[in-house]
Amino acid sequence: MKLSILMPVYNETETLEEIVGKVLNQKVDGITAMELVMVDDFSVDGTRDVIAELEKKYPKEIKAYFQDQNYGKGFAITRAINEMTGEICIIQDADLEYDPTDYPRILEPIISGRADCVYGSRFAGSQAKRVLFYWHSLGNKFLTLLSNMFTNLNLTDMETCYKAFRCEIIKSIPIQSKRFGFEPEITAKISKRRCRIYEVGISYRGRTYDEGKKITWVDGVKAIFTIVYFWIVDDSKK
Repeated sequence: MKLSILMPVYNETETLEEIVGKVLNQKVDGITAMELVMVDDFSVDGTRDVIAELEKKYPKEIKAYFQDQNYGKGFAITRAINEMTGEICIIQDADLEYDPTDYPRILEPIISGRADCVYGSRFAGSQAKRVLFYWHSLGNKFLTLLSNMFTNLNLTDMETCYKAFRCEIIKSIPIQSKRFGFEPEITAKISKRRCRIYEVGISYRGRTYDEGKKITWVDGVKAIFTIVYFWIVDDSKK
């Protein structure tokens, strides 16, 4: 079974080489092949040069694509989905907030045939989590609550980066959101498709805005409109 790791990248020179090393060295029972699909969203800090060097270093494992302008995280993920060739995929940020050692826990329900999608929750389980922003955490929980109300799911962390899918499922879902609206949009659509969704606790090492965190309260407000919009509009099938 082949695993595709989908990595949207924007201005991550400080962490990129380390996270790529962690990803490519992570072993998962049941996974016999792996590809890392990297999409650079028009970085301006030298990240593109780092990706080019990594692609040369790992030519069999890395497939790199470079956007011609900054479109947003959701657009980059969609590009990676279109380019992937695996049976299972997982989204991985290019920083160090999320730890690839959680892959076996997240992927097991899909590998065993019990799940179509698995979310890695930062608010569940006993794994270590860095203590940071109260209001940011509260905002995430509010958006998850609102999403659950409209989707009738009982997720604890809709906004998590770690989302894994059977590739045939995610490839069959049209995605409109170009930025951080990807999270509520895909959640609404897998709910409408009645996918088998699981959730597992993960570790989390959040970073501050000084350390490079990019999502803001503006994206949170947009997420509210995204939740309502995709409750009303059903384009969950191509």
